[in-house]
Amino acid sequence: MKSSRSLRIAGSLLSGTIVAFLLTAVPPISAAPGDGDIRNVVIWDTSARWGETIDLQQRSGWKAVPADLITLEADPAKASSDPGYYGREYTFTGDAVLESDRLIVAFWSARGMIAVYAKADPGASVVSLAPVAKAEPPTIRRCSILQNAADEATFETFFSGGDAIVFSLNRAGIMEIKLAGDTRIVIVRSSIDYGVAPDFISDDLILNPAQYPSANTLAVPAENIFVGLLKGEGRMLALTWPEGKQKMQLGLGKDEQGARRIESIGFDTDGQSFYLALLEAPGIWHREPLTSSYLEKDVAIKWRRPFPAKWVTQLEEAGVRTTFTFRETRGQIWRGVPGMYVYPVWFDGDKTCYRLTKKVPPRGESLVYFLEGRDTPASIQTPVDILRATLGRPACATILDLPGRKLRTHHRRAGEGIRRACTCGCTEAIEAVFKDGQEIDRKEYVEGAVGDMVYFVTRHVERIDEYRAFADRLVKYLHEKAASAPDLKPYLDGLDQIVTQIPQQYEVQRENIKSLAFADELARRTIALTAKKDPKNLPTCLELGKEWRGMGGAQDGLLAEYHMIARRLFQEAGYACVARPDAVEAAREIRAMCRQCLRNADGYEIWPNY
Repeated sequence: MKSSRSLRIAGSLLSGTIVAFLLTAVPPISAAPGDGDIRNVVIWDTSARWGETIDLQQRSGWKAVPADLITLEADPAKASSDPGYYGREYTFTGDAVLESDRLIVAFWSARGMIAVYAKADPGASVVSLAPVAKAEPPTIRRCSILQNAADEATFETFFSGGDAIVFSLNRAGIMEIKLAGDTRIVIVRSSIDYGVAPDFISDDLILNPAQYPSANTLAVPAENIFVGLLKGEGRMLALTWPEGKQKMQLGLGKDEQGARRIESIGFDTDGQSFYLALLEAPGIWHREPLTSSYLEKDVAIKWRRPFPAKWVTQLEEAGVRTTFTFRETRGQIWRGVPGMYVYPVWFDGDKTCYRLTKKVPPRGESLVYFLEGRDTPASIQTPVDILRATLGRPACATILDLPGRKLRTHHRRAGEGIRRACTCGCTEAIEAVFKDGQEIDRKEYVEGAVGDMVYFVTRHVERIDEYRAFADRLVKYLHEKAASAPDLKPYLDGLDQIVTQIPQQYEVQRENIKSLAFADELARRTIALTAKKDPKNLPTCLELGKEWRGMGGAQDGLLAEYHMIARRLFQEAGYACVARPDAVEAAREIRAMCRQCLRNADGYEIWPNY
């Protein structure tokens, strides 16, 4: 359990009343002279400590720290045979530096922080971190080398307040951070335009600081991974952590020339390690303002994807933020609520194209980013790659939930049944038989198609019942939570208004969606037409087809509505808690219930792997 003292310190730090240096820009540095392609991790001793600025240009006094400290002795061969030389720690005379082919990590004693620079463009620190300070001004007292290997280096860094951070950097550029003192809160500082709390079943939460003009901090109900889209559209910061009771709070900067950014992440580690990785490429993410000029026409924007991946964006569909994966070709899509329209985002060769309509209108902005690979070169790391590398594949299997992303089937006989297994497709197949006068000769085929149709509507009814049961559980939870935590009632009441739309919509559509008994009766009457030839067979079949399609269509539409309601609940539970940290735990519970309900959606609710 976090001490109230740690919480108070973190809150005051993020609001800018303590240790202001963490919320100011790290001074720029000069690029170091070329040292070739450093594929291993190298530990440097700068021989003299930096003051208020860092200069990587002047490396004349720097010394590489060897993995085997015996080599520093006057007679290494003799020393290696004498146990009296063993166990000696390396003592830094200057500041410590870790360097890989991607990053330079400076352990800045005078400023009491660990500053991370991108080696490709070391103009200024990209990320810095330090424990919540107990002393002012905070400093780093010493660094102790725990591991010095070619593929990874690990330091234990002792700060003036008595805290320590165990920091590792591996060859892949992944950093592991673990607090070793009493404090559990680390402040990660960067210049973040947008924060993304990913979700792999529902929609990601996208946090735009400009939308919170009166807030200084935002509480984030993120689960295991957070992605920062850094200033300049050329870098992403991925932060991952294992299961636990971690908490995250974003510190917002001042509005400068119409731009406001996330300047710090206050992360309660729950006593566990967390991980950071910097992903870099020109155009690794993109912000596209959407204006009325995009309406009802194909628009190719200037941004080009820097590499193949599963690029996504969020647009508004029927009043709900909806995730759209960029497709490889232009095409249409049918959805239960808005109907048929041109799928709004795709690639045309190297062009990035939008088609926005009244059904998916051009409002606000479109953020283009990626979390997962798709035909991505092995040299490119994705946030999901970082997740797997840091938490392990078994843990990630639960987080990524690939089985939960698979659409539930409404095909009773797989490839042997009617290929378009819906009431529309099945009635079309049946009607074609009757139009050809083949109902007696093809009686078995008709019976099979009717069976496929009954299976289809049965699956729909089962799915509708799942949503209704979900709504009952959630309403019960909201009411019980409001009774036990009255301060949360305004937050919970807003969600209650959304979830009650599920039973309300059911009552509206009850007569149209019919029942399984009604489907059985339609099936009996349809099959009965194959018993003998009759001129009335075709018109009767056509009338029955209308009833089949009316029932199936109403179920299609209701499921699409339910899916949107559940996703709206998931989103609102997250966005509505950011200004009130006391609601985060409830938000996580509610979002977990929504996520469970949204698993294995039907194709009429959403397209696969949206």
